[in-house]
Amino acid sequence: MIKLTKIELYKLFTRKRSYIGFIAILVIVLVAQAAMLWEGQAMHDFITSNLQDAFIMQGNLVNGYLMTYLVLNFLWVHIPLLIVIVTGDLISGESHGGTFRLLLTRPVSRWKLITAKFIAAKLYTFLIMVFFALISLGLGLILFGKGDLMVIFNSVNIIPENDLMWRFILAFIFGFIGMTTVAALSLLFSGMANNSLGPILSTMAVIILFTMISKFDFHIFAIIKPFLLTTYLDSWQMLFSFEVDIKAVIKDAAILLIHIFIYYGLTLWYFNRKDILT
Repeated sequence: MIKLTKIELYKLFTRKRSYIGFIAILVIVLVAQAAMLWEGQAMHDFITSNLQDAFIMQGNLVNGYLMTYLVLNFLWVHIPLLIVIVTGDLISGESHGGTFRLLLTRPVSRWKLITAKFIAAKLYTFLIMVFFALISLGLGLILFGKGDLMVIFNSVNIIPENDLMWRFILAFIFGFIGMTTVAALSLLFSGMANNSLGPILSTMAVIILFTMISKFDFHIFAIIKPFLLTTYLDSWQMLFSFEVDIKAVIKDAAILLIHIFIYYGLTLWYFNRKDILT
């Protein structure tokens, strides 16, 4: 299994598309931070002018923590696309290239092959999230410094600086679980297809549709919302409540993990019964 996983990682990182996500995150975060450096004072004045009647504002409001929080909200919609571009091709790319017959003539079981691809997708997602955290939080703190974080989540929450780092660490961990769920879904579609474009488009279409259903507060959608993965992707925001409901965060993370195992199981079930014709 270790050897198979190493082979899958080698194939993954020898493809140029595997680096699109890293480059896109780097460019977007740098552009956002450059804009904040240019307009940071104007943003500070805007924040204080709207809240000075209710609060006495002191310290560095436009700091690296605020920058990271804003980027998290901005990129959370786009990161799934960057991941799906790679993971959606892991199985279907082999079918399209006609290499499965050659692979399966060797003493390698189908479940080991699919599991190795899942592990490779998980490691790729992990690297994407680590890179995202280092660029957004690490560089943000260097450029903008530290300070308290003011967020609006059901109410205006001002979180002190010494109470922030663990929240961001857990937010990125939760984000990794959420993005792994997206990767698992794309692998499911990839196992059903013989070309790369279909799984990528199908996964993004499902994410967009499920997000729409999750966000619209319609009674007709209330029954199916608990079963949609997009209902839980933004649960990391609960970590920035003044009093964090850790049990609720763990519950939502557990639901996403269940989704991952379901998608993995369905992929194994389908691929084991699939006729390999190419």
